[in-house]
Amino acid sequence: MERKTIKAVLEENHLNLNDNAVLLFDKLGLDKSILTKLEDAYGKSDKMSKSKHNTVDPDEMVKKYGADTVRLYTLFAAPPENNFDWTETGIEGAHRFVKRLFYYISENLDLVKNISYSEEDFKNLSQESLNIRKKLHQTIKKVRNDIERFQFNTAIASMMELLNTLYDYKEKNPKVLREVFEKFILLISPFTPFMADYLWKQLGNKGYTIQQPFPNYDESLLVEKEKEIPVQINGKLRATIKAPVDASQDEVLNIALKDESVKKWIEGKEIVKTIFIQGKILNIVVK
Repeated sequence: MERKTIKAVLEENHLNLNDNAVLLFDKLGLDKSILTKLEDAYGKSDKMSKSKHNTVDPDEMVKKYGADTVRLYTLFAAPPENNFDWTETGIEGAHRFVKRLFYYISENLDLVKNISYSEEDFKNLSQESLNIRKKLHQTIKKVRNDIERFQFNTAIASMMELLNTLYDYKEKNPKVLREVFEKFILLISPFTPFMADYLWKQLGNKGYTIQQPFPNYDESLLVEKEKEIPVQINGKLRATIKAPVDASQDEVLNIALKDESVKKWIEGKEIVKTIFIQGKILNIVVK
């Protein structure tokens, strides 16, 4: 039996060296003349092109992952003006996100069906529920801004962050969840319209998501009233406290001195000085 060279096998199957090799050699500062030898032996490195038979068949991908996942991954992989390398790990990651969102909403449908809400219902929320609403409205603002700039990949990334926050939400206030579900579905509908329409109707809504106004955000929920400030003792991080965003050095210091972790490290010691950067860090120097 005739033994074929690697080059012949690659040519017969319309395969070639990947451009990632050039990028890798650049990053590592390696001599790219090695690539020339490899291309001479195994075939030239080419970008994905229909004429070179190295494209991904979208029909096959749709059959395997669904049209929503393929659309989402295509928009998430890179800004529209950039080329990108199609990878199985990339589309599988997008598929996991789509499934996680679908399952989270589906599994919590009983909590939110037949639930209505108004702004009055969102007064006096627990801190956890308030934080969820803040994350939702921050995400709405980012997605709106990113879509206007055609930065679809960062818009999708912010929705992935919102979903991660939702999975950590323990209280599951039905009115808060209802707002999050409805607005999340509308946010993602341009990217995954089939799933969005299905979930929209599962919530008991009529019509299609495309007929609904795109979500807007509440400016009051974007304003941070408190900020986490790291507290160092002699330059080493010992605690993190919460203080009003406009708190002065004396106010932040008073809050820090009441913290048990801080007390432990300064007990019996003299405070020589404090170094404070507004809203960022407090360093207490002791001896």
